Amino acid sequence: MNGNDYIISANQVFKTYTTGRVHVQALRGIDLHVQKGEMVAIMGPSGCGKTTLLNCLSGLDSTDSGEIFVESMQLHQLPDDERSDYRAQRMGFIFQLYNLLPVLTSVENVEMPLLVSGVGSQEARQRSLEMLAQVGLADWAQHLPAELSGGQRQRVTIARALVNDPAIIWADEPTGDLDSESTQDIMDLLLSLNRENSQTFVLVTHSQEVGEMAHRIVRMRDGQVVDDGLGSVRRTGPMRP
Repeated sequence: MNGNDYIISANQVFKTYTTGRVHVQALRGIDLHVQKGEMVAIMGPSGCGKTTLLNCLSGLDSTDSGEIFVESMQLHQLPDDERSDYRAQRMGFIFQLYNLLPVLTSVENVEMPLLVSGVGSQEARQRSLEMLAQVGLADWAQHLPAELSGGQRQRVTIARALVNDPAIIWADEPTGDLDSESTQDIMDLLLSLNRENSQTFVLVTHSQEVGEMAHRIVRMRDGQVVDDGLGSVRRTGPMRP
């Protein structure tokens, strides 16, 4: 099995955090493989290594040992600047607390990744408006985050994550700060985008309801994958090869 078989492939990944004299084994021999167009939910108790795994898979954090292939490349072997460029061009990130700049309007927040990547201002504005329309916020493009509901702010975050047409979207508790109705709305949106665009989603969540909407649930405990969900794959829509 190698990186060419999957869009994401982790083989025997270890990660230890050291604080003073304390050593915490956050990841202990992780093996995980994700197909293109799949939506995978990573679940487990607090402190089991879910977010650490997401950060290592996406190249936001380093590993101690093991191999991680993303689109057949060993991401951690790339120089820092090339890895950052790759993330900007091929990945999108959705977080629980939105991370929107409060002084910028919805469309200004969404277009920021494009501007940073060197896209011209006119093209960036047009693509951002189109993305806001796709997530149902065409009429809210000129509003500041403080003028939006929690669900609307998360839709802006999703638009920002998707505006560069990434191959992979990483989401850390994307519905953790939302009520049940907004959670359903956001998951319906992510599932729709997953089906329409064949983009790969990796979600970290504490919510069983959210996990059950994914194609499969990967369960972690004590820094290890204890169930990769391949025994009974959950599918809410067609996965494209």
